[in-house]
Amino acid sequence: MGQDAAERTLVILKPDAVQRQLVGRILARFEAKGLKVVGLKMCRLTKQLAKTQYAAHKGEYFYEALLRFMTAGPVVVTVLEGKAAVEVVRGMMGPTFGPDAPAGTIRGDFGLSKRFNLLHGSDSQAAARKEIGLFFRPEELLDYELHGFPWIYDTSTGEVI
Repeated sequence: MGQDAAERTLVILKPDAVQRQLVGRILARFEAKGLKVVGLKMCRLTKQLAKTQYAAHKGEYFYEALLRFMTAGPVVVTVLEGKAAVEVVRGMMGPTFGPDAPAGTIRGDFGLSKRFNLLHGSDSQAAARKEIGLFFRPEELLDYELHGFPWIYDTSTGEVI
């Protein structure tokens, strides 16, 4: 698998991450792990976009509060690329609730709230494709090579290991 065949995933840094000025620290963790930023924007979610993004939670007791939270302030939306990107990001995020997340995960290191959990990450490749399409046009996602790629993944065999 070459650099071009890497998996992509969507991450939303939620209003609490923006307000707490954690955007750079969180993105730096993903980059330090070896994930590549291929799309990045700051925006304010409309209620309709939040409803579309979180449609799977409609009817849940927390749905309306989630919509209010996600539309309360700006968010940073990014597409990250790398080997097993969905799984890697989910592991780095930690469990949904900060108090339950182990140290070393983003939520474990920065989260104390069960309501404000800093970020969203796609939970599957199918979800990632759908979510990326909600937030980015194809021309907004960049294909480029990182010169450090061989230093992140062992490519000596011709495969990404």
